[in-house]
Parts: sequence; structure tokens; C-alpha cells
Amino acid sequence: QVHLVESGGGLVQPGGSLRLSCAASGSIASINAMVWYRQAPGKQREFVARIVNGDYTTYADSVKGRFTISRDNAKNTVYLQMNSLKPEDTAVYYCNVVGVTSGRQRFETWGQGTQVTVSS
Repeated sequence: QVHLVESGGGLVQPGGSLRLSCAASGSIASINAMVWYRQAPGKQREFVARIVNGDYTTYADSVKGRFTISRDNAKNTVYLQMNSLKPEDTAVYYCNVVGVTSGRQRFETWGQGTQVTVSS
């Protein structure tokens, strides 16, 4: 089994910064992709950022230039540095990890979500 634990959310003023973390644990042989999504109440879930093997990154246009995704392979942890936050960034942020277990089984696991609120 693979388990994800998210942390780092909170309440910040517009223009502020937060750093989200998502740590994966369990019987992991390899991780192919680590992805951040977000969902506001009554809204569709949307893609935010992704990092894959080789540290190739992809960002949604709405966050490009403000957010940075990174990973610590030794810790099986993905981060999302969020700068210049805007009220429209308010949402529950979820991480998603895809990889292979030590038993050679594909896995796809979601974190529990962490609330980010940007407000004056």
C-alpha cells in the first residue's frame, strides 16, 4: 500500500506565499509522476502542476510564473511553492502520485487534501 500525507495549507493575504508538501510512504519501487490538483467549492477539479522522471515540469497557465513544483526523491516528497497568491487560488489542493510498488503493481494514490485560503 502507498499512502500520501499533505501539509502546508493555511490562510494568507493576497500576494503572500505558501509551500505545500506531499510525502509518499509504503512499498514503492519507483514513482513516475507527482501531480498537484485543486478544487474550489462548487467547481471542477483542475490541474495545477506536474513533475515526472527527469524533473520535467508542467504548469497550468493560471499559475505559471508564480508556482514552482519540485521533488525530493530520497524522501518521496513533492512540493509546491506558491508565490504571489491571489484570491482565485483559494481551493483544496490535492496531490496525486503514480508509480510502481515493490510488488511490481501500478499504483495511483491521492492525498487527503489541504486547504489554501487567500483573503484580506
